[in-house]
Amino acid sequence: MADDKFPGWHGTTILAVRKGGEVVVAGDGQVSLGQTVIKGTARKVRRIGSGVVCGFAGSTADAFTLLERLEKKLEGSVPLARACVELAKDWRMDKYLRNLEAMLIVTDGEGLYVLTGAGDVLEPENDVAAIGSGGNYALAAARALMDSDLPAEAVARKAMAIAADICVYTNGNLTVERISA
Repeated sequence: MADDKFPGWHGTTILAVRKGGEVVVAGDGQVSLGQTVIKGTARKVRRIGSGVVCGFAGSTADAFTLLERLEKKLEGSVPLARACVELAKDWRMDKYLRNLEAMLIVTDGEGLYVLTGAGDVLEPENDVAAIGSGGNYALAAARALMDSDLPAEAVARKAMAIAADICVYTNGNLTVERISA
C-alpha cells in the first residue's frame, strides 16, 4: 500500500485469532520508511464504539478516517456485519474514500471481518485473519498453531513472534486486545 508521495512506507502486521469463545487481535508496533524504522511502538489495534475491536494496516490517517466512519455506522445497535458492508459500499463508491489506502480487521467477539478498499468484506476461514506487511507470515504461523491446545492469545502471540522473526517490517512490540462473544 505505497503512496506515490511516500514510497517505501511499511508498517503493520495485524493478526486476529478466534478460538475458545474469544477473539484476540494483535498488532505489532513497527513503522518503517524504506530500510529505516521510524517508530517501534505504534498502536494499531484499538477498541471503537461499544464492543468492537479493530486493527488497521496502511496509512494511519486513512485508517482513522475509516474507523470513524465505521463507528458512525455502528450507532443505534446496528450489527457489525451490516455496518461493515455499509462502510465497504461507501468506501468503494465515494470518490474521496476510494483513494484511502488502508485495510481493517474488525470483530465484536462473534463476527470477524477483513475490510478492503476494493469493497471486500471477508469473513476468514479457519478463524484466523491477517493483514499488513507481515500478515502472511503471521497467518501461516497462526493456522499451524490452531490445532494446538494453546488459547487464542497464546496462538496470536506466538504467531506474531514468528512473523517478527521473518519479516523485517514487523517487530515484537505488540498491542493485544481480547474480546469474547
